[in-house]
Amino acid sequence: MRAGHLTIRLEQPPDIPSVRDVNRSAFPTSAEADLVDVLRTAAAPIISLVADIDESIVGHILLSPVTLGTWPDLKVMGLAPMAVRPPWQRQGIGSALAAAGIESCRQLGSEAIVVLGHARFYPRFGFVPASRFGIGCEYDVADEHFMVLELDPGILSGRPGTIRYHPAFAGF
Repeated sequence: MRAGHLTIRLEQPPDIPSVRDVNRSAFPTSAEADLVDVLRTAAAPIISLVADIDESIVGHILLSPVTLGTWPDLKVMGLAPMAVRPPWQRQGIGSALAAAGIESCRQLGSEAIVVLGHARFYPRFGFVPASRFGIGCEYDVADEHFMVLELDPGILSGRPGTIRYHPAFAGF
């Protein structure tokens, strides 16, 4: 279904209905779409990027602040959710969104990114199991699915703890 030119850009207010539709189409319930709507107003700073092909939103990624245990000064972002409309999946759009999200976090001054995601997808961007750093997730998840990427190499050494997501996640 690849046609047109892919652009990854910051979400704009007119994109909000399309972003909601992308998340609803990519997940079995509206929970992720609802979460994005809440985080958009409740969390700061957030990075909300869209994948646009010929002025049609086909993908979305959101990153929001998380905290690591007793290290509140660390600037860590959580990648969640990321969605691509089903007809556009497996065409590199998710990879383009992930790469742009990582770069946006670097530009924002983030020191690390965590993700609860596919164990074969995220390692290509440098994510490794968070347990390697003694870092766990507040949710009960399989070790291979909870990963971290150090944007500032070595920043997580000697800083074990539990990642806590924005309180908005608790409702989902």
